[in-house]
Amino acid sequence: MALLPLGCRAQDTLFTADLQLLSRGEIRNGGMTRSADEPTSENKSAFILDRERITLDYRRAWLEAKVAVQHTGTWGHEGASNISVYEAWGKLTSRNGLFAQIGRMGLRYDDERIMGTDDWVMAARSHDALRIGYESPVGRKYGRHQVHAILAYNQNMRAVTSPGSYYTNGSCPYKTMHTVWYHYDVPRVPLGISVLLMNIGMQAGTQDGEFDNAPHTEWQLVYGGYVKYAPHHFTFEGTYYRQAGHDEYMAKLDAWMAAFKAEWTPDNRWSVRAGYDFLSGDDYVAVVMKGGLGMPRHEVNKGFNPVYGSHHKFYGAMDFFYLSTFVNGFTPGLQNAYIGGTCRPLKNLSLKASYHYLATGIKLEDLNRTLGHEIDLEASYRLMKDVQLSAGFSYMTGTETMKRLKQDSGDGSLRWAWLSVNITPRLFTKKW
Repeated sequence: MALLPLGCRAQDTLFTADLQLLSRGEIRNGGMTRSADEPTSENKSAFILDRERITLDYRRAWLEAKVAVQHTGTWGHEGASNISVYEAWGKLTSRNGLFAQIGRMGLRYDDERIMGTDDWVMAARSHDALRIGYESPVGRKYGRHQVHAILAYNQNMRAVTSPGSYYTNGSCPYKTMHTVWYHYDVPRVPLGISVLLMNIGMQAGTQDGEFDNAPHTEWQLVYGGYVKYAPHHFTFEGTYYRQAGHDEYMAKLDAWMAAFKAEWTPDNRWSVRAGYDFLSGDDYVAVVMKGGLGMPRHEVNKGFNPVYGSHHKFYGAMDFFYLSTFVNGFTPGLQNAYIGGTCRPLKNLSLKASYHYLATGIKLEDLNRTLGHEIDLEASYRLMKDVQLSAGFSYMTGTETMKRLKQDSGDGSLRWAWLSVNITPRLFTKKW
């Protein structure tokens, strides 16, 4: 909901311009490679990613409009620049809490497990959509209600002589999407409850209809909820979602996931956390040696897909899961048990550490479930209000199960380090 800043009257007009200059260097050594000709000792890489984003925001009474244009790339890349519109939307808000927003927008809901901007990725994620809803005022004695409905329909081109075009490789991964999200904050209790229902239409078939496979839309349904309870010094979060319908390959979907997290924060200097994620996997997985032929059966797809969430927040910082795939088009699911903590020894310094035990969600015929162990370390220092330095180091040791499922030629271990500079000045503010 668009809110006017403190000190702004309802009749005021506010215009702001913000800049982000983000550069992140990464170094990898070891790990998974599917090239048998590449020696493991030479399996190294180093590169620098960058993002430059300019955001313009206009607010007047019950109207807000926002445009964010960005460039993303790799230092030294040859070719056309990757310039895109990350956000471009207008929003109308009424006095009684109703609103309507249309355009390209980043969408974040709850812990971003199912829908988030995935801001770690330089391009981030946004959606072309219409969002309408209602948000009751904060502090109402009966609690606060929020209801959002999101409608999206995507095409590759403007079709003037046919009902629609064959949708592929567009800015959004789906052809159509309908989502309803409801959130309730309980009065006088630090408890919030959310329910989400998402209907996703994916392009299926072939464009020319070969082999009687005419182009059509396959529908999948994602539904579930999120609960957050935050009494004094503690935070408890729980998530449960199911997936049904059919995927774009016309296989039936029957998958689910559940997660739980607990965090203790005795003061603002340190905290500890622990949690467990479970994502379902296919009943039968063909695990073959490199070069062999797998025969996975997919009459029913039971591998849960967290669709449009901020995947980097979960399952380990190295993104081995749900960003990179397993061989033969199956998923064995995932178990992620983790423990970690945050320490703030100085006012502007934050230190984080976590350990992840990773295993498959299903039992394998001839392999242990354990995939590996990952340790993630991160440090952030705010040099000034709009300049932040961050660095991280991760180490993962994979098991024979990981090597077989990923069909790699390495030793299963990976070391990854990164260093980033994030500069976010406000260039201009005008109120009249």
